[in-house]
Amino acid sequence: MNADRISSRDDPKVNVKVVLSGLWVSMLFVFAYVDIFGFWRADVIYGALHGRVPGGVEISQVFLTLTTLYILVPSIMVTFSLMAPARINRPINVIVSLLYAVSVVAAVIGETWAYYVIGSVVEVLLLLTIAAAAWFWHSSPTRIDAAEPTEPAHIEPADLPKSRQ
Repeated sequence: MNADRISSRDDPKVNVKVVLSGLWVSMLFVFAYVDIFGFWRADVIYGALHGRVPGGVEISQVFLTLTTLYILVPSIMVTFSLMAPARINRPINVIVSLLYAVSVVAAVIGETWAYYVIGSVVEVLLLLTIAAAAWFWHSSPTRIDAAEPTEPAHIEPADLPKSRQ
């Protein structure tokens, strides 16, 4: 294999908005699969059949509405991260990701199933990565002097194409 080919691979910088959106998608996949895997647990199935979720919370209109609202926020963050202007995008991503990280930590307290703990740790790591990516999102430097006219470079007549001499 030619060494020049390996060293010349293009590795373009990914736009922060795309990174944030991708991280939200990853977090949602982990979130969903941890919940889906929970339905293989006898205690979860038994609870669901009797109208309760782990922890004894009743499955009701209020519970399902609040759960839907809870999952809608990160779902919307996928698109929000791509479309919102940076001045709004940065603080919202930091705040929402940190609030969700706290909620995941609160939900895992007392949990004894390894899959749930592992999934929750990954969720928290993804959410902290979102907060860090948004926090350290560098703004493009603005050039104040770009509006000022610049002097044209000195060009010798001999440097011009024949049609311009």
